Amino acid sequence: MEATDHIVNTPVSIGTTSANHHEEHQDLRVLGLLTFLISESLMFGGFFATYLFFRGINQQWPPEGTEVELFLPTINTIILVSSSFVIHLGDAAIKKNDVKGMRKWYAITAIMGAIFLLGQAYEYATLGYGLTTNVFSNCFYLMTGFHGLHVFVGLLLILGVLWRSRRPGHYSATKHTGIEMAEIYWHFVDIIWIVLFTLLYILTLF
Repeated sequence: MEATDHIVNTPVSIGTTSANHHEEHQDLRVLGLLTFLISESLMFGGFFATYLFFRGINQQWPPEGTEVELFLPTINTIILVSSSFVIHLGDAAIKKNDVKGMRKWYAITAIMGAIFLLGQAYEYATLGYGLTTNVFSNCFYLMTGFHGLHVFVGLLLILGVLWRSRRPGHYSATKHTGIEMAEIYWHFVDIIWIVLFTLLYILTLF
C-alpha cells in the first residue's frame, strides 16, 4: 500500500516542485531587474545633481543661445506618459489570458515609444546648438541622450515580448513574467523622463 501511495504521489510532488522552481526563477528575474533599475536611478541621480549644481553657480541659466522650446517636448511628454497607461492595459489583458489584447496594447506602446524617439531626434536637429556649446548643452544632450538610450532598450524589450508571444502558450494568465518586466522597465523610463522634463524644460522658465 505504501509503495502504491508513493507511485501515485510522486508525479504530484514533482509537478509541485517544478512549479515552485519556476515561480522562484520568475521572482529572481524581477528582483534582478529591480536591482538594475536602482543602479540606473543612482546614475540618473548623479546627472540630476550635477545639473542642479551648474544651474546654481550660473547667473543665467540656460546660457544665452541655448534656450529650449517647450511645444515639441510637451507633446513628446504627453505621448510617453500616455504610453505608460497603454502598456498597463497590455499587462491587464494577459492577466485575463487575453494574449491578443496584450499584443495590441504592447504594439501601440511600441509605436508611441518610437514616435517619442523620432520627436527627440527632430528636436536635436533643430535646436541650433550641440553637445559642446556650453555646460547647459552638455548636460542637456548627455541626460536626454542617456534617457533616449533607455527608451530604445525598452522598445527592444517590448518587441521581444511581441515576438515571443507569437508562440501559442508562451504567455498566459499564470506565466507572464517577461511582460511584467517590460512594463516595469517602461514605467521607470517614464518616471525618469518626467524628472528630466521638469529640470530641463519647466524650470528653465523660472
